[in-house]
Amino acid sequence: MSYKKNEDLDSGPGGAVMDKMTVFQDCIAGFNASPIQPRKCRVLLTKLTYLLSTGDTFARDESTRLFFSITKLFQHKDIALRQMVYLVIKELATSADDVIMVTSSIMKDTTVGSDVVYRPNAIRTLARIIDASTIQAIERLIKTAIVDKHPIVSSAALISSYHLLPVSREVVRRWANETQDTVLAQKPFPQAAYGGTASGLGIGPAGPASSFMTQYHALGLLYQLRSHDRMALIKMIQQLANAGSAMKSPAAIVMLIRFVARAIDEDRNMRRPLYTLLEGWLKHKSDMVNFEAAKTILEMRDSTDAEASPAINVLQLFLSSPRFVSRFAAIRILNRFAMIRPQNVNVCNIDIEALINDPNRSIATYAITTLLKTGNEASVDRLMKQITGFMNDISDEFKIIVVDAIRSLCLKFPSKQASMLSFLSGVLRDEGGYEFKRAVIEAMFDLIKFVPDSKEEALSYLCEFIEDCEFTKLAVRILHLLGEEGPSTAHPTKYIRYIYNRVVLENAIVRAAAVTALSKFSLIDDASVQESVKVLLTRCLDDPDDEVRDRAAMALRLSATEKPIAKEYLAPESVPSLGALEQQLILYVTGGPDAASVAFDISSVPFISKDQAVADQFRAKTMATLPILGGTAIDSGSGAGSGGVSPSKTPALGEDYAQKYAASLAKIPELQAFGALIRSSRPVPLTESETEYVITGIKHLYKEHLVLQFDVQNTLPDTVLEDVSVIANPSTADDGTEPYVEEFIIAIPRLTQESTGTIYVAFTRPSGEEHAYTGGVFSNTLRFTSKEIDPNTGEPEEEGYEDEYQVEDIEIGVADFLVPTYVGNFQHMWDQLSFETSETYSLAGVGSLSEACSSVIDSLSMQPLEGSETPLQNATHVLKLFARTLQGGKVVALVRMAYSAKTGVTLKISVRAEDERVAQMVVGGIA
Repeated sequence: MSYKKNEDLDSGPGGAVMDKMTVFQDCIAGFNASPIQPRKCRVLLTKLTYLLSTGDTFARDESTRLFFSITKLFQHKDIALRQMVYLVIKELATSADDVIMVTSSIMKDTTVGSDVVYRPNAIRTLARIIDASTIQAIERLIKTAIVDKHPIVSSAALISSYHLLPVSREVVRRWANETQDTVLAQKPFPQAAYGGTASGLGIGPAGPASSFMTQYHALGLLYQLRSHDRMALIKMIQQLANAGSAMKSPAAIVMLIRFVARAIDEDRNMRRPLYTLLEGWLKHKSDMVNFEAAKTILEMRDSTDAEASPAINVLQLFLSSPRFVSRFAAIRILNRFAMIRPQNVNVCNIDIEALINDPNRSIATYAITTLLKTGNEASVDRLMKQITGFMNDISDEFKIIVVDAIRSLCLKFPSKQASMLSFLSGVLRDEGGYEFKRAVIEAMFDLIKFVPDSKEEALSYLCEFIEDCEFTKLAVRILHLLGEEGPSTAHPTKYIRYIYNRVVLENAIVRAAAVTALSKFSLIDDASVQESVKVLLTRCLDDPDDEVRDRAAMALRLSATEKPIAKEYLAPESVPSLGALEQQLILYVTGGPDAASVAFDISSVPFISKDQAVADQFRAKTMATLPILGGTAIDSGSGAGSGGVSPSKTPALGEDYAQKYAASLAKIPELQAFGALIRSSRPVPLTESETEYVITGIKHLYKEHLVLQFDVQNTLPDTVLEDVSVIANPSTADDGTEPYVEEFIIAIPRLTQESTGTIYVAFTRPSGEEHAYTGGVFSNTLRFTSKEIDPNTGEPEEEGYEDEYQVEDIEIGVADFLVPTYVGNFQHMWDQLSFETSETYSLAGVGSLSEACSSVIDSLSMQPLEGSETPLQNATHVLKLFARTLQGGKVVALVRMAYSAKTGVTLKISVRAEDERVAQMVVGGIA
């Protein structure tokens, strides 16, 4: 066991200041004294334990002297002293030498005939001093202790087995039968057995109730012993679940439920039978078992409404429980589930509203935030008034939870931005720490970026905040935002005063940020504003800080140049992709001396437009609201009746693949003449994963070209492939011509066994406006020369044979011509575009509105807006989408859906675009 040094603890037991060397010398003298004084030795051992627990360490020779001095106390039979001896020996065993010499003394207390108090202490200590060479000597002893009738002895042996697993796993695995017997053995802690003074426990009539904790310890060890065999684990789960009343320990059943959750996640074929077990545990008499079963069901991937309903019903009953902890656990689980499936939690809204006035403010906070996720637009104002009432009564941690929920609500109901902005500005004036203020600022930033109607009012609130802001980081961020958004407002001059106040009153860091923000106002097409900004920047040239002076000088120099040049430096249209920049910097820093010998090349980082950067931020914030299970975001499933969207089915919400591949494609000389990469598709498998050649295909679209990327893996042992290429034949148009003309193929010269290579096939896209969005199907054939490896020399044979391998086709469709892009105001964009086309479709095979949304987004590759990707009702829904074409044209789609259990989903899609052909293409993309 390791401890962290606590510098604040200067006194030991009783308040006396303890010196390490004084305690050390007292221990040496006291333990070697004759006769042994039990009371004095117990006090010395207590001081020694205190020093070890607060982070003090002894040198190895000191630890060894202490260790062997303590072993002399085995001569005395005092029970309390013996327990303290074992406690300290266990702590010193890792830092002392020759600890194995005390094994015989400890083993005397592990025998069946010894006092029951000694045995568990002795067994736990024995496990700490044993090593791999001597573990077999105690194998029989541990096996006997595991099945001992006394639960404290059995638990001590099981816990010691945990610690012995890293020492000798093979030996511990031989104890599996005894461990399984202990799992089913009912060993309570009977009060009568330990109530007498002869046992030395001194528990008496008020001892612990029957907890059957031995089952919990045994089940954990049994899982570790069988973790390498999935079928054995499934068999163990089924046997223990069918044991019924034999499993008495609620903690053991909770652990078993977690094993079930892991088994379901790893093997989808076991989902149905194991779900039946989870549903049965919802009716268990223990609350903790009910909560764990409900939590596991709601966190299952692709859970349907029918599967989630029993768990929600059980949690709904606990919402009215008289116990605080039960209400808290129930509302916390429902709160997490409401992040991804709010419509399923609507049935609990009445019970949740009753918790708003709960005396436990933590419960009230979760109730409010859950209602913010499950409520409708009409209930927002009422909820905002209720939230204001108790914000001063909760800690900053729960205030942040409330603010994050309101931030999500801002994106969900943009029309309610006024009331939410008023609330945020109010809490911004309240007392609070940095993290709380940062959460409020982030929420207001999101309103400004994603709800344009709130921009000017939100900026005014932020200007007032920085007047008294005590946090430098927040002030810098707000000034940066004012520089970005202020010049584009209707009255930009009112923000100049707030910014210049920071130059006069703040520290150097804030002054530098204010100068940069101020310089961006010089780009406004107003001579008086430009002259005012120039005067203010000139005053900054006398600043005592060199960074402030340099920024002011650069801004003045740029303001004297032509506007396009100044704009390129002060307010560039494109910015580096932060994800790609981070990746390139990590490679540069970790690349060793060779990488550091040359300067970092910023040209290797792809640049994206500001609209695309905002879209990336919106996706990140959308995905960040999903709860986490096992380190990954939980998707709510796409099966029948499911209420969420699976990330794997929503590329518009997923990774921007163009950013991922742009850097690698730019390094290929043949592709550099094609210009900037506009769009890349996600990798699509073109063969089964078990075949001898595993191939995935990726489509890269440029302004006038198409590049097909084929990643080929050679899984054949003792075989080398040479001259590996793919013959991609595009389909012919209706007039018999081939719209896509092949330009060149970049083949793989040599592909060794168990290696992966990349093939590129480049095509010229159809020219002319009438053919700009012409799709097609490419039939693909892998062509190569196969050579076997000589087992004697390890080199491939000189003679080989040519071979071909047919793979799946690649289709160029509607989604490949559209780039998902975020815009803040859907209605404004809809009113701007003139060409409109509509069509009605019936999706008979779709089982829910969520699945229909996922399918439409996947088919069209458009960005969902205003939170419309998640339906709030089961019967009707409106999906709002936006994208840009490869040429930069705008496309907006409005999809109205209706769901019926008999007919499935019926939808009407209306599309508006700058080009009528684009509108027709998008409408036909769902067919």
